[in-house]
Amino acid sequence: MKKHSGMRPHDIAVLLKIAAKGDAPWLMKELAIELGISASEVSESLNRSAIAGLLSKDKKRLMKSAILDFLESGLRYVYPQKPGAKARGIPTAHAAPPLVHEIESSEPYVWPYAKGTVRGESIEPLYSNLPEACLKDPLFYEYMALCDALRVGRARERKLAIQILRKGLLDE
Repeated sequence: MKKHSGMRPHDIAVLLKIAAKGDAPWLMKELAIELGISASEVSESLNRSAIAGLLSKDKKRLMKSAILDFLESGLRYVYPQKPGAKARGIPTAHAAPPLVHEIESSEPYVWPYAKGTVRGESIEPLYSNLPEACLKDPLFYEYMALCDALRVGRARERKLAIQILRKGLLDE
């Protein structure tokens, strides 16, 4: 196995895309197309995740408890984000499902995206094609928006986000 040179932001998206598929079979090529990244980058991502213990050695099974531990304890430190300038985009964090139904806020967070319909404070997505990939898969979108709640949210948003992620990943 290759040397581990550290996780990359899109590794989280690859893992959560697999999680969103549930028990459905998946291929690296399909993940690449659906996520808008190259097949070689998906392959490298799976290697890094296996080395980190977030994916089984055969790269077929998610280590869901380990993923949740990383998301809850490390995501906001490894991939920190501060809301930026106002932009048009796609809602994320507490402004997106499922937290939008739980948290009231007058200022939405958005991933900047030219075809977006909401104006709010910008949050840089974990990788550039994330907004487009999320528009194609509602469950994946929820998982990624919850990750942003973990990255930028206050204690209450983070607590709700991890509860929802835990339920989605472990109670499937």
